[in-house]
Amino acid sequence: MKTFTAYVEYDSVKKLYVGIVPGILGAHTQAESLDELQENLKEVIELCLAEYFRSP
Repeated sequence: MKTFTAYVEYDSVKKLYVGIVPGILGAHTQAESLDELQENLKEVIELCLAEYFRSP
C-alpha cells in the first residue's frame, strides 16, 4: 500500500472540507465531513493513478 500526503482546509463559507494531493494532477475533492473527505481522496487518487497508468 502506498501512502500519499493530502492538504486539507475547511471552507467556512461553503461549510466544506477541501483536500488536495500535491504531485497528482487532478487529485482534489471536497466533502462535508473529514471521514467523507478521506474516502473521496482515496477514490480520486485511484482514479487519477488509473488514468495515468492506463495503457494506450
